[in-house]
Amino acid sequence: MADIKWLEGNRLQIDPPKRTKKITGTRFATILGLNPWSTAFEMWCAITKTFELPFEDTIYTVAGKTIEPKQAEYMKKSYGMDLITPTDRYGADYFNKTWGDFFPDSKHLGGMWDFLGVDENGVVDTVLEMKTTKRIEDWQNDAPEYYALQAALYAYLLGVDNVVMVASFLEEKDYADPSKYVPNVKNTITVEFKVSERYPDFAEKVAQVEQWWADYVDTGISPVFDEKKDAEILKALRTHNLTPDTDIDALIAEAEGLKTEVDKATAAIADKEKRLKEINDIIKEHAMKQFRPGDKKVEVKGATYTWAISRSETSTIDKKALEADGLLDKYQKKTEQFRMTVK
Repeated sequence: MADIKWLEGNRLQIDPPKRTKKITGTRFATILGLNPWSTAFEMWCAITKTFELPFEDTIYTVAGKTIEPKQAEYMKKSYGMDLITPTDRYGADYFNKTWGDFFPDSKHLGGMWDFLGVDENGVVDTVLEMKTTKRIEDWQNDAPEYYALQAALYAYLLGVDNVVMVASFLEEKDYADPSKYVPNVKNTITVEFKVSERYPDFAEKVAQVEQWWADYVDTGISPVFDEKKDAEILKALRTHNLTPDTDIDALIAEAEGLKTEVDKATAAIADKEKRLKEINDIIKEHAMKQFRPGDKKVEVKGATYTWAISRSETSTIDKKALEADGLLDKYQKKTEQFRMTVK
């Protein structure tokens, strides 16, 4: 996690990152303020590698991965489309081969398309984006804007104009066993559009996102965070960093109280630990006398615990001999360490 400075006005500052993640289709819509499920601050944290919530598969993501190939087959059979898969283009291990980015020539924009459509000459002319959802209401009139922008970005980066959104609507039983789901005309719809018609200003949107990068990623200063919407991320960040809200005097007082309790507990068992060490040494000495030639281990068993003493050979360096030969300083390595003591 990056070193963070908490600024006034609900912003963070880090050293401008040398290595970043890209703005994918999902992040693109969020940065433009068109994704109700995430925030620009969350995207900044991920892109700058300041913090990212761990990804965990859910019944929804598993269903999506399972049904996506079925959607592709549906489009081939029902619409007569010739499709290119990521595996066709990059091989079976395409994610690791491409580092999850199909647009290496783009400095800041990237991501992975689902499928590509080709014309009669085999030339790519369409981006297909597959979605599964139980929220049929979100698709009643059109594709949700944050999904449409995701596909539009990939089309823009590929230099094609056609987009086909494929949405399959699932019920609870489909999430329980997505392998049995079969896309058909009743449960699956398509939304088609041309980027040039739906977004005649798409180049301006790209410029807006590039300016966002310059303002926030290049400077290391975050966009404004929201205490409610970004609560989970802020909690994680504040767990590991001092914030303007941190009462350092209160922390010191708490630390003193805890140390006092630990010191008392340590003192209470100190004599017992000393006596236990003395006994352990006696047991060890006793066991060492029991070794026979070829033995690697001797055990001394009690009612509850077993003392196991192993024998092995180790090689050591004779520092005095090295010093006498004038070689110690030549091969001795110094390292810098920092230690904090509480008196």
